[in-house]
Parts: sequence; C-alpha cells; structure tokens
Amino acid sequence: MQNPLPVSKDRSTVGSARLCIASCFTFALLFACSAASAQSLPGQTFHEQAQLVAAAPAQSPVQSTGAAPPTPAPVITLADAIARAKKNEPNFASAVAANQVARLDHSISIAALLPGVVYHNQYIYTQPQVLLPGTLLSAANQTPRFIANNATHEYVSQAAVTETLSLQQAATVAQTSAIAQAAAAQLEVARRGLVAAVVALYYNISSTEDKVTIAQQAVQEANSFLLLTQQRESAREAAHADVLKAELEQQQRMRDLADAELAADKAKLELGVLLFPDPHTAYSLQTPSAPLPLEPQSTFTTDANNHNPSMAEASSMLRAAQFDLDGTRATYIPDLTLNYFYGIDAAQFAINGPDGTRNLGYAVVATLDIPVWDWFTTHHRVQQKTSIRNAAKVALTATQRRLIADTDEAWSEASVAQDQLQSLDASVTTARESLRLTRMRYTAGEATVLEVVDAQASYVLAQNAKEDGMMRYQTAIANLQILTGKL
Repeated sequence: MQNPLPVSKDRSTVGSARLCIASCFTFALLFACSAASAQSLPGQTFHEQAQLVAAAPAQSPVQSTGAAPPTPAPVITLADAIARAKKNEPNFASAVAANQVARLDHSISIAALLPGVVYHNQYIYTQPQVLLPGTLLSAANQTPRFIANNATHEYVSQAAVTETLSLQQAATVAQTSAIAQAAAAQLEVARRGLVAAVVALYYNISSTEDKVTIAQQAVQEANSFLLLTQQRESAREAAHADVLKAELEQQQRMRDLADAELAADKAKLELGVLLFPDPHTAYSLQTPSAPLPLEPQSTFTTDANNHNPSMAEASSMLRAAQFDLDGTRATYIPDLTLNYFYGIDAAQFAINGPDGTRNLGYAVVATLDIPVWDWFTTHHRVQQKTSIRNAAKVALTATQRRLIADTDEAWSEASVAQDQLQSLDASVTTARESLRLTRMRYTAGEATVLEVVDAQASYVLAQNAKEDGMMRYQTAIANLQILTGKL
C-alpha cells in the first residue's frame, strides 16, 4: 500500500507552480497596459486600455519606423516612350535647333529689305591753321588743317535712314524661306527616325519578355522530362543514357533562359537610355495592343507620297539652290542705295548758330553702283551655284526613286508578315501536340529520348518564331504609319 502523503505534496507543488505562472502573466499584462497608457486617449479606463493592448496587432520594425512605401515603377505606353525620347535624344534636339535657326534666318533676311534707321552722334576736332602775327583769333578765321573737314569743332547729330534696292536681297529672302522649309522637313525626318527607333525598341522589349516566359516554360518541361527519365530508369524501363540526355537538355534550357533574361535586360536598358536620365530606372511597358489591319496598297501609296518629308526636303533644297543661283546672277545688276539724313552738322551743338543761322536740316543721297569688272569673280560664282543646283536636281530625282522603293518594300514586308501570322500560330499548335504525343509514346516505351528532345526543341523554336513574326508585323505596321505621318 502506497503512502498518500507524497501524492498530496506533489499536487500542492503543481498548484503553486500554476499560481506562480498566472501571477507572472497578470504582472506582464499590467505592465503592458501601463506602458500603453501613455499613448491612450484621455478618459480611457484601465480595463479599456488592457483590451486595446490585447487587441493591438504586432508591428514589424519597418512599419514602426514609418518608412514611406516604395514608389511603383511607371508604366510606359508607346506614346509616352515617344514623348520622353523627344526630350532626351540629342539628334532630335539638334534638328529642332536647326529648324529654329533657319526660321530666324528667314526673318533676318526679310528685315534686311526694310529701311534701317540709326541716330548718329559724332564730335570731330581738327587741328586749326596757324594764324599770322597780329591776327585776332575768332571762330570765323579758325580754319581746320584737313580740307575735308568743315571746322575745327564739328558736331554731328543726325537720324540716318538707309534703304538699298537690290535683286540679290529679294533672292536671299526666297532662299532663306526655302531653307526654312527644308529645315522643317529635316525636323520631321528626324522625328520619324526617332519614332522608328523607339517603336523597334518598344516591341523588342515585349518580344524578349515573352521569350523569357517561353524559356521558363522550356526549363519546366526539361525538368519534368528529366524526372520522367529518372523514374523510368528506377523502374528499369529506360537506360541511364536517357537520363544523361535529359540532363543535357535541361542544362541547355537553363542557358537559354539566362540568355533570354540577358536579352530582355539589354533591351530595357537601350530604351531606358532614351526615356530616363538614369538608364537603370525601373519601369514596365504597357502590353502592346493588337496590331492594326493592313490597309490597301493604293491608299498607303497615296498617303506616303503626299506626306513624305524627304521629298519636301529635297524639293526645298532644290528651290534654295535655284534662288541662290539667281541671287548670284543679280550681282550683274546695279544696286541703288538711298540715304536720308536729318539733324545738325555744325560747329555748334545747337539748333541755331551764334549769327542766327539754322543748323537743323536734312540731306538726301542716292547712290547707284554699276558693276564693271571683277576679274570673272561673279562668273565663277555663278558656275559654282549652277553646279550646286544641278546636284540638288539629282538628289530630288534620287529621293523620288527611293520613295517608290521604300513604299513598295514597306507594304510588301507588312503583307508577308501578316500572311505568316496564321502559319506561325498553326506551327505552335502542331509543335505542342507533337511534344505531347511524343512524351506519351516515350512513357509507353514506343519513342526514344532523342525524339522527345527534338520535339521539345521544335516547340521552343515554334514559339520563338511566333514571337519574332508578331514583332515583325507590329514593326512593319508601325513603319507604314511612320511613312504616312500617322505615327
């Protein structure tokens, strides 16, 4: 028979331990409530504070510091990319500056046709002649030593209006106008070139990102097939050579995935150079919308011919060269210059002289310069300008031929790319079904590992070819819009 005393002693010990634990928990709760009371609202009771402390969620160290959430990466559309690139691309900025300079040159040439007005002020002192002994010095007998001057003290304060009538100036105005139009056309050419570059980079990023997804799926497929070969080897249904071949395929797919990710990163960096001050700025692209349908060739050709800046530039440069030639020939014709002066030119800086004479007056000068002989300088300049004009004619005809070829090539490229889209979709579907059937046959022991690997490679190639075909069609449609000025 056991003694009951030890049992009761153990029970009392357990009860004491439980009481101690309860007391500690109560003390901890009271301490937490007292610590929270400093941040509680006025009028809260101790019981309410204890409930708030018990119900308060745990805060992470990051939340307690109050740090601002990270700024989300901007989503860039094609229009946003073009607008940002216009602000950061140096060649486009140079074209904008050249256009501004050409317009101001035209304004300056127009101003040269208008009369020029200046207010001329001048004081001239000339050494006087030595007077004879006994002669009384006065302003009347104090003559200057330089016979070309009027007095020893001469004051000139006049408003001068000058106008030159010349055919060369009129030709210069027409030439600067044509150059300004050519600069505007060059600006449009630069804009379209920038848009084409942005479009290519934009769609390239979308294509490379899709290829990364394809490479990831290929890695998953290779891992799954490697597991299948290992299971069949364990079941003694396949040789170890199948496992080795599956491992090689898996390693190759991993390398392809790394290359795809590298290509995607490089594509985003290339576009980031045009969009942001820091190319490493994180951003994402809006999913490109479905490409527009291909318009009829006749409509596209008409729009491309009517809105082609290269043709406008070549035509303007030809007109500028012709006006330059006309201005050079105009140097054979005399120039007429008219000058009108109003003010004073006297020995006193006053409207009236000491003797009451009127100093204030006007003068008119007409000058006709007739060219006689310049040692064939003008003749040689005319020959130079004629050569430049002839070269501009050749450039215009070459631009016309280039336009015909570019429009036909661009439309044919888009047409072929559109026709191949359905074929590429069918190839992807066929390759996917071929891979599925080949794996089933391998699982049943009817196909070799080489057939499965070949089916996997064919499926990846078909998917990548589809992405390349879609990018090709989207870029071709964008190029058509660029040629017609719609983008």
